[in-house]
Amino acid sequence: MEPTHSREAIDTGRPTTSAHVDTFARDHLPPPGQWPELRFDLPELHYPERLNCAAELLDHADPDRPVFRTPSGGLWTYGDLRTRVDRIAHVLTSDLGVVPGNRVLLRGPTTPWLAACWLAVLKAGAVAVTVLAQQRPHELATMCEIARVGHALCDIRSVDDLAKAEIPGLRITTYGGDAPDDLLNRISRRANPGTPDEPYPAVATAADDVALIAFTSGTTGRPKGCMHFHRDVLATADTFSKHVLRPNADDVFAGSPPLGFTFGLGGLVIFPMRAGASALLLEQAGPKQLLPAIAEHRVSVLFTAPTAYRAMLEELDSYDISSLRRCVSAGENLPAATWQAWHERTGLRTINGIGATELLHIFISAADERIRPGTTGVPVPGWHARVQAENGEPVPDGEPGLLAVRGPVGCRYLADPRQSEYVRDGWNITGDTYVREADGYFRYVARADDMIISAGYNIAGPEVEDALLRHPDVVETAVVGLPDETRGQVVVAYAVLRAGARRDPEALRAFVKSELAPYKCPREIVFLDALPRTATGKLQRYRLRTGVNPGHTQSGSAGTESDLQSTQGDLA
Repeated sequence: MEPTHSREAIDTGRPTTSAHVDTFARDHLPPPGQWPELRFDLPELHYPERLNCAAELLDHADPDRPVFRTPSGGLWTYGDLRTRVDRIAHVLTSDLGVVPGNRVLLRGPTTPWLAACWLAVLKAGAVAVTVLAQQRPHELATMCEIARVGHALCDIRSVDDLAKAEIPGLRITTYGGDAPDDLLNRISRRANPGTPDEPYPAVATAADDVALIAFTSGTTGRPKGCMHFHRDVLATADTFSKHVLRPNADDVFAGSPPLGFTFGLGGLVIFPMRAGASALLLEQAGPKQLLPAIAEHRVSVLFTAPTAYRAMLEELDSYDISSLRRCVSAGENLPAATWQAWHERTGLRTINGIGATELLHIFISAADERIRPGTTGVPVPGWHARVQAENGEPVPDGEPGLLAVRGPVGCRYLADPRQSEYVRDGWNITGDTYVREADGYFRYVARADDMIISAGYNIAGPEVEDALLRHPDVVETAVVGLPDETRGQVVVAYAVLRAGARRDPEALRAFVKSELAPYKCPREIVFLDALPRTATGKLQRYRLRTGVNPGHTQSGSAGTESDLQSTQGDLA
């Protein structure tokens, strides 16, 4: 029997009754005919109609067991976390006026307090919009406009750019500061010595109520809001984590991706909590920080990107990482040579995987003896995948085509016409070119669009172009990704300046860094007299990618080893 929360129930006009008072998120879901086909093949994916994923993650754990650890030795138990989440939820609803369905932006470094805020927002029935601490005012303003964000919980150290964004109607509440209205001071006033805390009863959200909006950049440069339900949050743990990763309650998770990326949200919060395990939350998580952290805190499950695994090889002999039993790689393709080098040095078989913000986490992977270096793996239990041509017809094994995926989670963009591009005939088209081998393994070939994948980040070239064009001296620009041994790809910008303008690549890089997160900044800027175009005026990007650059007069490259380390702290 099909579960009552399936796509079929929604298609026939019988969605479950929402608990949201503010119905913006549900009102702006794509039309039912544009949804992918959702599959709930596993028994554990048949969730009840009323489901609050934060309560589900919090309420079934042993309150005395550790959940979050910090590099300084701080330790939160599940009981500590539940108490603090309930206090935050009380403040959100009683003091700040948050009602179910309101969108609440979350911003700050990866800390237990950021995770607690995320859980509290969901427990209160609101919608979490977690963004990167690196993102600049222009980016923040755009995302808040798209999601109609009215409230923000922000680490005091990350509040400046959020305030500079001057988002109309946004109420910002900081945490970690000294002000009387700081969130932590508010919740401390709710705690009466000798009096038990008042539990916060979780809002009885529907399983198909929107729980979070995760933003990803599109090829047009305008970010896309991916809406995910309460059941989706658990489905990622009940598929990839349960059946491939297979953690246990004694595991200690750690990794480089921040909670603003769904890779980090799953690997550092959802997966460990679903298993009753704990996570070491690192504010700085580049290769130089990961290795000593693994050794000191006896980390057993690691999430990071191939770039970091390659960088850590050089320092392995200096640290005892014998506690590691699981290494997960995602965010970019894992080369077979990197897999082999890590295996030879550590004896560990890295779990490769491909995921997408649109699908929340990893959907193709393999573990242990099923791993085949050089391939991504096979569909995770609960997921289905195929390779198809542009016309939607499956292609034969061994031939490249577009990767198409479906399972318990699907792409649902927030009021975005690109929904019909990503979802075709019930399948999610990820934008990756793959080959399916005869034995069912999927092998990555390349990105099928202009997205640049650098050190684990997805970077939309047009977004970087838009930033460059905001500089008064830039007349035309084109941004492409070029191969790089360390990062996979690097961002290279080609620019045409106004007559008489000084060709200063460092000045342009500084300008882009003031407009966008630093990882999006071009590693090299090449100045041209003109961009290569066809007779009809169409830009010839392929000539830029192959190095045929007419009018190439000057270039400036930048990027030091210290830059690489700082970027790798936030791999996705």
